[in-house]
Amino acid sequence: MRGPAAHTVPAQLTASADPGVVREVVLVNPNSSTDTTAMMTAIARRSLGPRVRGVTATRAPRMLTDPAALRAAVPEVVAAGRRALADGGCAALLVAAFGDPGLAELRALALASARGPVPVVGIGEAALLEAAASGRSFGIATTTPKLEGAIVERVAALGLSDRFTGLRLTEGDPEALSADPESLREGLARAVRECVVRDGARAVVIGGGPLGEAADSLRARFETPVIAPIPAACRRLARLLAATPGTTR
Repeated sequence: MRGPAAHTVPAQLTASADPGVVREVVLVNPNSSTDTTAMMTAIARRSLGPRVRGVTATRAPRMLTDPAALRAAVPEVVAAGRRALADGGCAALLVAAFGDPGLAELRALALASARGPVPVVGIGEAALLEAAASGRSFGIATTTPKLEGAIVERVAALGLSDRFTGLRLTEGDPEALSADPESLREGLARAVRECVVRDGARAVVIGGGPLGEAADSLRARFETPVIAPIPAACRRLARLLAATPGTTR
């Protein structure tokens, strides 16, 4: 069984050339749930330490369950990222929705930052790339059937279709399921099992930022790696922060 992995806090978050500037990772929640922001920020802090600040896209939908909601979140994510970059203490940006809304736009802004390039990572991209590492086959377990097409397109855009074994969905309304942690965990566990047993996946991504606590708890229940998207994004950010300045991918 698999337990939580140990992480090292990046040096960029423990020291600053300017003692008056607090360097931090800004986690942008593209939905409008402040409870979800708090939960995802807590998960990120387990990997990156206390210098993670969560911000909420307050005018976005409460949960991103269809393509229209993803599109509606983009300007909110970009606005939040722009404010964070202007503050001067932003060491990195993390887009905390599986569809990565606004990720490309934020990367363009971060490259042009007056204070130098800032790494920008999306939890969807990070989790998919980690799952597919070394040619590994992977599936996705999630709760949002209306986003199935968008997820498949995202896999293709990352060049991972040949390793993708398919998507398995929980039953029931996504918002109602998210409000019932035990049912959410068990529904996702069934979907993970189907990815492995029926589809032959050698790793399974849990597809959703609001599914973060459930994703963490499922890692210990399966021999097959279960990729929780927020920790995957934190691992990617830590590598980018340790790399040569100017690299955002």
